[in-house]
Amino acid sequence: MKFRIGIGYDVHRLEKGPDFYLGGIKIIHSKGAVGHSDADTLIHAICDALLGAANAGDIGIHFPDTSKEFEGIDSKKLLSNVIEIISKKGYSIENVDSIIILQKPKISEYIPQMKKVLATTMKIDIDDISVKATTTEKLGYIGREEGIAAQAVVLLSKNNA
Repeated sequence: MKFRIGIGYDVHRLEKGPDFYLGGIKIIHSKGAVGHSDADTLIHAICDALLGAANAGDIGIHFPDTSKEFEGIDSKKLLSNVIEIISKKGYSIENVDSIIILQKPKISEYIPQMKKVLATTMKIDIDDISVKATTTEKLGYIGREEGIAAQAVVLLSKNNA
């Protein structure tokens, strides 16, 4: 059995107006993340971690922000495509550990729903995904509520038999 670790990071600006999607669900808030797709920061970080672990490039290579095809797309579709990419390379997800860095809104009540949606999309057991959240104690662009960041680490396995 071969194991591979990947890390992903994503950041998006927050502004009044757009809907706020995070972890595959809509969050009720006065601001939303700005991006070419639905700007789901957590899913983008997970996608990059998965692609990195499989040595399959990054989210920008597979879903460029210059392509009309991906404009406004639901990031769960991007994640599903990433799962296909790593599966074709023979990899399976062992676990995902992630953290959302956001000053407001507080999202702890949303985490169980995020985990359910993400586990379903990735076709893994809900116990194999961790979603955590933290603030920056009002420091920096995140603390000023100008943006959001997320990090993810994944462990993939490949049966070499």
